[in-house]
Amino acid sequence: MFSKKNLEDQILIIFGSNGDLSRRKLLPAIFQLYLDNLLPKNFIVIGTGSKEKDENANRADVRSALLEFAPAGVNNAPDRLESFLNLVFYKKVQNQIEQDFKGLKDYIQKKADELGVKQNIIYYFSIPPFLYEVVAANLVRYGLNEEENGWKRIIVEKPFGYSYATAIDLDKKLHEGFHEDQIYRIDHYLGKETVQNIMVTRFYNGFFEPIWNRKYIDRVEITASEKIGVGDRGGYYDGSGALRDMIQNHLLQVLAVVAMEPPVIFDSESIRNETVKVLQALRPIKDVDVPNQVVRGQYIATQVGDKMNPGYRQEQGVNPNSKTETFVAIKTFIDNWRWGDVPFYIRTGKHLPARVTEVVIHLKHAPHQLFKQLCLTHPNNMIILRIHPDAGIAIDFGMKIPGAGYKVHNVNMAFKYADLAENKIPEAYERLLLDCMVGDSTLYARADAVKTSWKFVDPIIQAWQDNPEIPLYFYECNTWGPKESNNLFDDKYTKWREPEE
Repeated sequence: MFSKKNLEDQILIIFGSNGDLSRRKLLPAIFQLYLDNLLPKNFIVIGTGSKEKDENANRADVRSALLEFAPAGVNNAPDRLESFLNLVFYKKVQNQIEQDFKGLKDYIQKKADELGVKQNIIYYFSIPPFLYEVVAANLVRYGLNEEENGWKRIIVEKPFGYSYATAIDLDKKLHEGFHEDQIYRIDHYLGKETVQNIMVTRFYNGFFEPIWNRKYIDRVEITASEKIGVGDRGGYYDGSGALRDMIQNHLLQVLAVVAMEPPVIFDSESIRNETVKVLQALRPIKDVDVPNQVVRGQYIATQVGDKMNPGYRQEQGVNPNSKTETFVAIKTFIDNWRWGDVPFYIRTGKHLPARVTEVVIHLKHAPHQLFKQLCLTHPNNMIILRIHPDAGIAIDFGMKIPGAGYKVHNVNMAFKYADLAENKIPEAYERLLLDCMVGDSTLYARADAVKTSWKFVDPIIQAWQDNPEIPLYFYECNTWGPKESNNLFDDKYTKWREPEE
């Protein structure tokens, strides 16, 4: 866990520093850590890319990115922007040219000597996934993975492979030069404050954990919805789809945090051991069960207000006959003592009515409904863990309406992190970068977790490929996906919760 005394002098090297992820997320996160005085005393950032530019041109690019994507920090501390830019350097590196890594090694040595920075190095792979093994191999080739002169860590972005087989292959190639403790697989969902607080909510408060099991919980819903379509990511997305893009990478990890057993001690290894056990306990969905447990959909052209939204097949870079899913809903089970026969429902989709990520714990009804005839609404006890936006927790329960009689109405008791005005909620990348700097891998995905997640989703993908009879449902933009997704529930009167932003 974080303590500034654990921060050693270090160098952060960003492969692909000219790209969108670096400009939108990484550089603003590093700048905010600088403003919060959370960076090491001796620290520099070295960006790499295929562009030819000198240090002044690179700093102008970084300034431009921060003005666009971190305007509040820049406006509040313009003098600190200039001092931050003095920590930023650049070296042209073409990732597939081996000799460029010799130049990078020399440049690192030069800057380390000039600035007195120890060669503890984080390599951030902000590059396309097909380059991961190429860059890793080139680092190894020139000894840039060796730890005699300081520790070395690599951060890789999702996707971690394209299937179970490719995930194993990528993992094998990364481990040819780096051991598991050096590899940080970043999942920005696990960096979100509310995901982390799920553990605190459960294990700190005595009134939550006793009911967090099959005796009291009827079902669990996990939703991650987006209001926008694929936009200019059509080419990438058409080879991925919602199942690979969101469920395998993000939402299974969220499920694991929700369902995990309490660790013996609160450290990285113990926590990740427990989340992996959950993933290993997921009941496999056989190919014959896919039509009954998985619903896939694709958005179609829809008029929303004054705007005509194109259908997925009309998006740039998308095959006009594509069967790639932009919506997927899954019903699954965790086969262990705590969760036996409790259904977990996971859904994600694009062009839905709201941009929301939340976990909803539906509690079982009281065994005898004394006030059933007097309820103005159907009894529905829920614990809502809102991850985004308005991160916080809400509890829905029944209350008597003031006045004579016993009429009951559902009410909501809510807490929002924004109400803690004195505490700034860090962005996910701020937290995750800082964790890597101190060597805390708690919120990073471990190799066995990644492979187990792929093992769960692979049969679903294979069934879609092998069985053309499995339907692809179409849905209009600004709706909650195909109505068939409600068929996943055992009770025909039960529907997905429709959250609001």
